[in-house]
Amino acid sequence: MPLLTFLLEAVLVSLSGVMAPGPITAVSIGKGSGSPHAGALVAVGHAIVELPLMIAIFYGFGRVFTLTSIRAAIALAGGALLALMGIGMFRTVSTAHATPSEYAHSPLVAGVLLSAGSPYFLIWWATVGAALILRSTDFGTVGFLAFAALHWSCDFLWCYSLSALSFTGGHFFGRRFQKIIFAICGVFLLLFSFRSLADGIALIMAR
Repeated sequence: MPLLTFLLEAVLVSLSGVMAPGPITAVSIGKGSGSPHAGALVAVGHAIVELPLMIAIFYGFGRVFTLTSIRAAIALAGGALLALMGIGMFRTVSTAHATPSEYAHSPLVAGVLLSAGSPYFLIWWATVGAALILRSTDFGTVGFLAFAALHWSCDFLWCYSLSALSFTGGHFFGRRFQKIIFAICGVFLLLFSFRSLADGIALIMAR
């Protein structure tokens, strides 16, 4: 298979994961109410966790993320983190003069925390992502680097687009729109939190 064909396939697979609703999507939209560039910083924070993980998988360390104990610990920690962030968004909504910039975490920090605390993100890389990385090695280091760059570009463009659209909508529809967006994002973060905590408990009970 030519390198360009593989990269096209990798981009399509990456987009299917990137565009799936999740905490990164929710925070990019929520923080976008305050700045159109917030999604770019979320993506950079995401990359701070993602790129070292990709390199680790490239060198064969990806199997550790399939261990039940590791998955359970990440699920529980990630669920607690999502709950705190969801509550933080609701507090911002309820504060009379709050603005999105006053939300507890900066976009960069939020990108780091949500990526490191997401069991689904880590499991995706230990399975689907690991398979793509393995195939990229057929083209040597160049193939791996090209895949890594394109995958992160998908993250960057998606998060940036979400925050830019959120910012535009907020300025067009006004402050009420921003509060509604924050409330919706807070609900989704809490739902993701409950799911993550439930998965973590299920993994522990299954041992």
